[in-house]
Amino acid sequence: MAADKTTILIVEDEPAIVELVTYTLKAAGWNTFSVNNTAEAWDFLQHRTPQLILLDWMLPDQSGLRLLSKIRSDRHFNEMPVIMLTAKSMEEDKIAGLDHGADDYVTKPFSPRELTARIKAMLRRKSPEHAQGTLAAGSIILDPVSCTVKISDQKVEIGHAEYKLLKFFMAHPERVFSRSQLLDKVWGDHVVIEERTVDVHVLRLRKVLKNAEGLIKTVRSVGYMLSEK
Repeated sequence: MAADKTTILIVEDEPAIVELVTYTLKAAGWNTFSVNNTAEAWDFLQHRTPQLILLDWMLPDQSGLRLLSKIRSDRHFNEMPVIMLTAKSMEEDKIAGLDHGADDYVTKPFSPRELTARIKAMLRRKSPEHAQGTLAAGSIILDPVSCTVKISDQKVEIGHAEYKLLKFFMAHPERVFSRSQLLDKVWGDHVVIEERTVDVHVLRLRKVLKNAEGLIKTVRSVGYMLSEK
């Protein structure tokens, strides 16, 4: 099964910083893409949905704050975690960044270990399905690092789509999601998949889970949820 890694977009125009951040994030097990201006960043977002953005303030075409405001005003991206990574270290700069919708603010020069820790904390808080901690529900254990699933301590073979769906359910237990929400959250808003395809993947997931299939519940006229109740 293909690895289901978190994708982080780096918006930065200094090659040395891009190289350092890319090395740091890949060492932590994340996928990275980098662009050096806000136009390229926005174009990237039209085709892919990263789980987090590292955003510089001073960019060649316009301010990173302008891009941040644009992201926060778009319904597709307004909840996307954004960490400002900038040399602007004055208190009023930090306040401005946070007021524009930044979730965190890291100043240059920065510690790679601190940056990694900040990102992990952000993903745990904002996108638990992309955190790297082991997930458990009933007899099911899912390890995001190795992308493996065990049921009663026995490893099971699972398709990539079903793995992503299970991981999302396990990260959000006891919450009901409609088919359209699952399409958006699991496959991304840019992927063209019909809503009934979700039913197919849920059916396949239940077959994989065998005796644990009862954890995936159907809520009539609403959607699906994972519940141990």
